Amino acid sequence: MTLTLQRNIILALLIAGAAASWAVLIRQHTDIDAGMGMEMYSPTMGMTAPLFLAVWIVMMIAMMFPTAAPMILTFHQVQAAKQGRGETFVATWVFVAGYMLVWSAIGVLAFAGAAGAEMLGGQMGMSTATAARIGGALLIVAGAYQLSPLKDLCLAKCRTPIGFILTSWRDGRWGAARMGLEHGGFCLGCCWLLFLALFPLGIMNVAAMAVVTLLIFAEKTLPSGDRIAKLSGIALLAYGAAVLVVPQALPTFQPADGMMMN
Repeated sequence: MTLTLQRNIILALLIAGAAASWAVLIRQHTDIDAGMGMEMYSPTMGMTAPLFLAVWIVMMIAMMFPTAAPMILTFHQVQAAKQGRGETFVATWVFVAGYMLVWSAIGVLAFAGAAGAEMLGGQMGMSTATAARIGGALLIVAGAYQLSPLKDLCLAKCRTPIGFILTSWRDGRWGAARMGLEHGGFCLGCCWLLFLALFPLGIMNVAAMAVVTLLIFAEKTLPSGDRIAKLSGIALLAYGAAVLVVPQALPTFQPADGMMMN
């Protein structure tokens, strides 16, 4: 099997996995919207920890597989070259497993934070306007991070697959898994606050997820990706400031009096 065919198969599998995951997310959003009422607007959407984590992993496959495809394909190309020289070959799925392990662990932390926010909101009797303004503050923090040197560092690592391979290569299965973990760490450093911004926008807000996915893809792959990251940071700062003044500008704002998080 030629290298081109192998790369095309891997790319097709990544696209198919992402497409299937988007279909699941759209169906899940429809079910939540139809059956849960106000729980849809809470951070956990009324889901148990296992269900939240399952949905989170599906969301990461949908959003991150397209953006990670260049790195995954580059890893496979190097492994195929090693196999051609008679050296030890490691399947690409080992690298992908390490990468996904990072995002799965973050899903556990995301549920813990969401559940804690719901509990705190319930104990404090937080109004919907106050909850929305907290969301606006999170958007401001996300925007500020987009303009930070740490964002630039992590984005630079994600934008140059061959550079990452040259500086972080490790042989063997464990080495491939460690490379996946390391790349996942850089990817997390690049994107984590964009995912945090999904909570005030609606964790199952398909439109918001699509925008974030396109933004991450543009940051990583387009020649002007670093400038796009800066512009998105300015936009988040402006939107967050607007929400502080007008809480109704947040999609998850509920006009009825009382608690948003029950």
